[in-house]
Amino acid sequence: MKNNRLGNSGFYVSELSLGSMLFGEESLRSTSETDAKNIINAFLDAGGNHIDTANAYANGESEKIIGRVTNEIGRERFTLASKARFATSVKQNFAAGLSRKVIKQQAEQSLQNLKTDYLDLYYMHGWDPHTPIEESLRAYEDLVKEGKVLYVGVSNFRAWQLMKSLSIADHKDYSRFIAGQYQYSLVNRDIDNEFFSLFKSEGLNLVAWGPLGGGFLTGKYKQNEAPKEGRIANADQTVEEAWHRRDTAKNWKIIELLNDIALSKNASISQVALAWLLCQDTVSSVVIGPRTLDQCKDNLGATEVTLNNDEIQSLNELSALADRYPYSMIKAYGME
Repeated sequence: MKNNRLGNSGFYVSELSLGSMLFGEESLRSTSETDAKNIINAFLDAGGNHIDTANAYANGESEKIIGRVTNEIGRERFTLASKARFATSVKQNFAAGLSRKVIKQQAEQSLQNLKTDYLDLYYMHGWDPHTPIEESLRAYEDLVKEGKVLYVGVSNFRAWQLMKSLSIADHKDYSRFIAGQYQYSLVNRDIDNEFFSLFKSEGLNLVAWGPLGGGFLTGKYKQNEAPKEGRIANADQTVEEAWHRRDTAKNWKIIELLNDIALSKNASISQVALAWLLCQDTVSSVVIGPRTLDQCKDNLGATEVTLNNDEIQSLNELSALADRYPYSMIKAYGME
């Protein structure tokens, strides 16, 4: 597995990151600590090093599992990313948001959970409309100066919010975001119009989450047959991976093309979908979120799949967003 540079920095991460949102969840579809340990070891054996978590995943249990496992194996063999923003307990005062108080509390708790003195990468998990971004950025800078955080990243900000944050960081001489963690896949390319040009201009790279569209790009679903089990079957109708958002003519054409390519390469549909992401400019790492060891092994096989230019272009064109103003005009008049 390759390591890629993250943003305008000297920090490198494995091209696949191990997502841990399901570690320790209290549900039938969660990943136990024993299974998580097996998954982490398989990921490490394949050359992976970057593990992504958040304080809010399983109310902190994900971080605790990762902390126990990585310390047993050796902390120095991993780079760890976590996030601040969302509450992990209703019992805590001022438990959510990006105020100085919340950031300090959540960072200290994450360090304790992960059994480490520092985080390699610390994301702002989302915009806080109630706290001035200057306050949030200063609190992150304090963590950097204290040696508790090495690099900072952003997730789920709007483009203008990200650009404003970068401008303030430059003006105040704070550490700049080097990574943007956003949902991106063949069935969700919503960030195409704004974020990729912003990333290229400002020296960030994408760490893509949701690369399989909530499981849709595994190929296990059938057209016009609503699933009875699995993540998509249990998804609230308002969320991105809800069945009515996935069950579209365009998405089934994507599945058909993925299947054709997969058959020609003796690969799985999932592996081809992940391999397409690994070919995308500005993508440094793709966050896989396996629930089981078998899923992990299948995902890891994506690094062995090589797509040719025609295959990449076909997938690009089929999954592209529809032209909308002002982007259609920008393209038509050569203003890109």
